[in-house]
Amino acid sequence: MRIGIPRETAPGERRVALVPEVVGKLAKEGMEVLVEADAGQSAYHPDDAYTAAGARVGTRAQALGADVVACVQAPSGDDLALLRAGSVLIGFLRPLDDPQAMARLAETGVTALAMELVPRITRAQRMDALSAMATIAGYRAVLVAAVELPKFFPLLTTAAGTVRPAQVLVIGAGVAGLQALATARRLGAQASAYDVRAAAREQVESVGARFVELELDTAGAEGQGGYAKALDEERQRRQVELLVPHVGRSDVVITTALVPGMRAPLLVSEDAVRAMAPGSLVLDLAAPNGGNCALTRPGETVEAGGVRVLGPLNLPADMPLHASQMYARTVAAMIGEFARDGAFTRDFGDDVFREVCVAHEGAVVHERVRSLLQPAPAPAA
Repeated sequence: MRIGIPRETAPGERRVALVPEVVGKLAKEGMEVLVEADAGQSAYHPDDAYTAAGARVGTRAQALGADVVACVQAPSGDDLALLRAGSVLIGFLRPLDDPQAMARLAETGVTALAMELVPRITRAQRMDALSAMATIAGYRAVLVAAVELPKFFPLLTTAAGTVRPAQVLVIGAGVAGLQALATARRLGAQASAYDVRAAAREQVESVGARFVELELDTAGAEGQGGYAKALDEERQRRQVELLVPHVGRSDVVITTALVPGMRAPLLVSEDAVRAMAPGSLVLDLAAPNGGNCALTRPGETVEAGGVRVLGPLNLPADMPLHASQMYARTVAAMIGEFARDGAFTRDFGDDVFREVCVAHEGAVVHERVRSLLQPAPAPAA
């Protein structure tokens, strides 16, 4: 079985799907690995490191034409023609955000496995690439905020007087949110968090942060796999209103709330941003899905009343060395789980495979993605 590692070409993407450390382990298991020249350069993994690990360096066409293609972001455009029918493609494919791209991918005849669809079950933890990248995003978000904020994070007692610690509010206490809280605490800030899921309180308090409780009925707000579910319109409106004073008292607000397959919920209103003191900032990790803040512009920084709203699109790519290492381990775990006798098996009776498989034999096979491709019903006459 030959595994191909193409160089990532998406703007700003510096990660690589497999690193030499992981390639060496795959090679010892009898797998052939072919790396496109300079595929790991941006992640500080030169070609000679791959060669030393047992891989072969080749062309882009060779990497994309392998039996199993490991990528960070899905190939597109002319690269689709280089994929071989019957091969396996593994990567972050954004199937719920861009189902039309999955339809085009299916036409190539590949078996496409989306790493962001790995189920949150014990057996699949070592394949959970989404959580691995969320850890990096939460950590990096606080470092960016600490640099951009025009004041200290920690409490300081100096000859020039006492400096009060920064107030950091994290909205959404999932993997990214918890890592952001822990990092803010390590930097000396006073950290608090809000999450619509009541079960998040214990996790927030476990990292030394304060849980923000709103006078809001959140029954049924937790969905499958521990993810949040969208609130109904009235409760959503009330939630936004109740968050205004909490946002207004914060120096830094980091938003991380996502509902899989949907636009990111609006949680920070324009009024909330204008309630913040000049010099404060909002960093919206949900920017790629539209953002949790009303003023977020994906990929841009917006200023309103002296408050800046940052909408980063890919913070893990800013830490490509460790991001690539962590991602590579999850991809290798996926390959190892289904490699049998020198080939990659397609086992639709397996819970993990069934959940991550988006396309197979020329068709979109994932039920939820397929439903997003169906045309909306015609309005009644």
